[in-house]
Amino acid sequence: MANPLRDMSVIMQGLVAAAIAVVLVLVGIYLPFSPVAQEKEQVDKAIATRTALTQEVTQLQVYKQRYGELKSDMDALNKQLDTLKTIVPEEKETDEFIRLLQGAATESNVAIRSLKAKAVVPKDNNYYEMPFEVQADGPYFNVLDFFGRLSRLSRIINVGDLDFADPDKSKGSHYALRPGSTVSGIFTATTYFTKPGDVTPAAGAAKPGVKH
Repeated sequence: MANPLRDMSVIMQGLVAAAIAVVLVLVGIYLPFSPVAQEKEQVDKAIATRTALTQEVTQLQVYKQRYGELKSDMDALNKQLDTLKTIVPEEKETDEFIRLLQGAATESNVAIRSLKAKAVVPKDNNYYEMPFEVQADGPYFNVLDFFGRLSRLSRIINVGDLDFADPDKSKGSHYALRPGSTVSGIFTATTYFTKPGDVTPAAGAAKPGVKH
């Protein structure tokens, strides 16, 4: 039987062989269940999976950056909260209030003669006023310095109901006054707290530095 390829030139034989190879390759690629087609399908799946994972990583990086910002904001808010708790504590902290009051008086060379707790007053904004009646005396400018120091303390202390007079005519003149004392009298020092656990006012008078 005659072989038609033998009757062709070498160039034509090469072209026919190349065409046959191309056909076989195409059949291998596009024919379902062929090894080449299965390999191509796995490669496509791998590329799709990698693309999806890359997108997820990008999204997570955004969340990671956002988490850092949120954490920084939370830290700042916690610091502000700690500051606010110092200014207006949750508990009464009566001992600390008396210590601050007595410390300011000592630094100003003002004598605090007595402290008397008054009724705690609840307010609408979920905080409580804790007033004390204070009897004190000292030189006029020292008393002014004392009030100035109270305004600069970490805890809020407001002064009101001032009733000062000549030391010789004031209530409690039986005790010895410091030299140079020109002002003596009574005022109300009010501080604040937020926790509604114990709002029953303490009764009676307390000397400065004596714990309730």
